[in-house]
Amino acid sequence: MGILGTLLIGLLVGVLARWLKPGRHPMGWVMTILLGIGGSILATYGGQALGIYRAGQAAGLVGAVVGAIVLLVVFGYLKKP
Repeated sequence: MGILGTLLIGLLVGVLARWLKPGRHPMGWVMTILLGIGGSILATYGGQALGIYRAGQAAGLVGAVVGAIVLLVVFGYLKKP
């Protein structure tokens, strides 16, 4: 998968995470893509290291969304004044 595919999946995962987590999320499209890519990386390496799933399984997308939600919560705590 190239860079364009990574950005599209990151956008999809970021949008799903923002949609699933209630509340206001003041960030733009770039931060949404970065959130999705970060969640994907977090879930991919974490899930495979723990032996939960292997590369290419559908659980990877679910894990990526969960990872993005975790990053969204952390981002929300760090962004509060």
